[in-house]
Amino acid sequence: MTDLPRTPSLRLDGRRALVTGASSGIGQGCAVALAEAGAHVVCVARGAERLNESVAAMAAQGFSCEALTLDVTDLDALAGAFDGPAFDIVVNAAGMNRPKPAIETTPEDYDAVLGVNLRAAYFLSAEAARAMMRTGRRGSIIHISSQMGHVGGLDRSVYCASKFGLEGMVKAMAIEWGGHGIRINTIGPTFIRTPLTASTFDDPDRRAWIEGKIKLGRVGEVEDIMGAVVYLASDAAALVTGTALVVDGGWTAG
Repeated sequence: MTDLPRTPSLRLDGRRALVTGASSGIGQGCAVALAEAGAHVVCVARGAERLNESVAAMAAQGFSCEALTLDVTDLDALAGAFDGPAFDIVVNAAGMNRPKPAIETTPEDYDAVLGVNLRAAYFLSAEAARAMMRTGRRGSIIHISSQMGHVGGLDRSVYCASKFGLEGMVKAMAIEWGGHGIRINTIGPTFIRTPLTASTFDDPDRRAWIEGKIKLGRVGEVEDIMGAVVYLASDAAALVTGTALVVDGGWTAG
């Protein structure tokens, strides 16, 4: 009798996950997706009110979750999040942008965007990996990057700098941590409809430009990212590390 291969499970039962930027948008979608797959999710964000509302809505659906109010740029507080039981899955969806022409970007703009998108991501990764090594977990670290980590964009110079840096960082960390069974990857969304992008989509010219670049002919929705994060968190992606899963509707295809 022929032994057939079995598809690895996408279930995350019994695993602990931490998701930053979890109070709304893509981060909230990631938290819900992991909880739906069976993980216990610690939802992290700066603003307590909106975070608690989101976690309450998740709990009302029967999901296992809790809230942790935390600013990811506070590195001491960030380290403290890993003092307790280790996480099997860490998803970093915290991010920011200050779109403007490069010649109008101030040092304050640069520091703010790089501080969240790259500096905090770097040390979050290190804290997560250190905790996984300490407890022998073969974990998964996932960063929400951007298609703008692979191509340039209008008024996106400082944002692209942060996301290109993130992509390189992840590749180097994958080399360092692969021997410990720790995987680290990025998800690169196109423009996703969230409260933070509402003003962009309200501009008819900007929306037309976006839709013209997306080969599938529509902007992204949060749900478009949810399957990707479950995949990278699960055993189905057991041999995937140091890479980018670009969910861009074909934007970067050319």
